[in-house]
Amino acid sequence: MPVSVDEYAAAAALPWARYAMAFENRGTLMGASNPHPHGQFWATESVPNEPARERLAFDDYRAAHGRCLLCDYVQREAQQGERLVCGNDHFVALVPFWATWPFETLVVTRRHLATIEALDNIERDALADVLKRLTTRYDNLFETPFPYSMGVHQQPMRDTGHDWHLHLHFYPPLLRSATIRKFMVGFEMLGSPQRDFSPEDAAARLQAAGEIHYRTRAGVEARP
Repeated sequence: MPVSVDEYAAAAALPWARYAMAFENRGTLMGASNPHPHGQFWATESVPNEPARERLAFDDYRAAHGRCLLCDYVQREAQQGERLVCGNDHFVALVPFWATWPFETLVVTRRHLATIEALDNIERDALADVLKRLTTRYDNLFETPFPYSMGVHQQPMRDTGHDWHLHLHFYPPLLRSATIRKFMVGFEMLGSPQRDFSPEDAAARLQAAGEIHYRTRAGVEARP
């Protein structure tokens, strides 16, 4: 994550850059040719579709309620507790109620801030802690290196007058086992995604997966 902070600062200095996104891919099921998790950093001249839609949602919620959408959402999820997976004093990982992928998760900073540059040193360590704990739970779920795409969504550059709250998305494809994945086809692609099980069920299974890596439990040196 410190590398992403440095890259973001460098991209923000480019006069043409409007958005910068750090993301990580893992596993052949996500089209990753390298077996280990590996990241990329893209800077673009326009705001990509997904962050642009989120920005509209942030602005609409602020206009209607005078508060931050994700601040309120994290507070509500913490009160209910059903969809929480893990967390610490600075970040929370949860299965969002709108999850499309079976074990999709959202990682959100508890403090209202817009970019990874705004994280202090304690919060950066806390983010690393949550990411390690969450990805260990993923691996433990089917006792396999769990594939996923993860991306950081932060405020567009020079984006004054808009609300934003830093968060990360995890989109993993596995459904029932280490070899059975979910495919978006037919009605799911052309109409609306269908849930194979509820977000509450997904969260419960991730909670039960534990944070001692399955290779460590088996006495095998952990490998990516």
